[in-house]
Amino acid sequence: MADRIHPRDSPPASSNNSGEVRTGTPAKPVPPPGTYVVQVPKDQIYRYPPPANARRYESLTKRKPRRSCCRRCVCYTLSLLIILIISLSITAGVLYLVFRPESPTYTISDVAIRNFNMTSSSPVSPEFDFTIRAENRNNKIGVYYRKGSSVTVVYSGVNLSNGELTAFYQPTNNVTVFKTTLKGSNVMLGNAVNTALRNEQMKGKVPFRVDIKVPVRVKVGAVKSWEIIVKVKCDITVNALTEKSKIISKDCKYSVRLW
Repeated sequence: MADRIHPRDSPPASSNNSGEVRTGTPAKPVPPPGTYVVQVPKDQIYRYPPPANARRYESLTKRKPRRSCCRRCVCYTLSLLIILIISLSITAGVLYLVFRPESPTYTISDVAIRNFNMTSSSPVSPEFDFTIRAENRNNKIGVYYRKGSSVTVVYSGVNLSNGELTAFYQPTNNVTVFKTTLKGSNVMLGNAVNTALRNEQMKGKVPFRVDIKVPVRVKVGAVKSWEIIVKVKCDITVNALTEKSKIISKDCKYSVRLW
């Protein structure tokens, strides 16, 4: 009996010698027989870190409590500092309102000048006897003038004489007048300075600057403060360079260094 030949639904795809199937669209890769392809959505793919990164992550998580402790300590310290500053400010304000402190005033009331030879160009050794007036106008604050002070007479940038003040205690509401002697030794003035001094002496107006630096301690009741540095600068003008010289003008300014 003859075999029956049934026609195909569609002609088979043409193939070349290399076995590739040619169609109108690119062919998808065909998995080999006996295998399955499972497609997983991208958002459901999880990755696990390698062991080295996992150990590092654990070590970092263990450090968090230490960092939090350090942060707490820093916050507590800053809080204490702020509270301390506020307390000191309030205390200082209360003390100011209670005691009403006023800075002592200083002025030079008299001066006598010796050994100022202007007739030759040789070195001079001038002496200045100053009378200084210190006034403490505070009702509840005393002032201790301590050792280690310095007084300097300056003319046109040249130091003429040096000395120091005597140490003493000035009570409240007190005016103390004391004298101090300043001495110079072999001071070279130079031709320009010498000429300027002669001209100003002929005019009857010789300017000097007196620099005073003295350490003091303030007494409030039974409490004494730390050492405070008081600086005074006085610009004075005398009519002559003699023992009978008179001050014709003066201007004293002072400043306080608390520490």
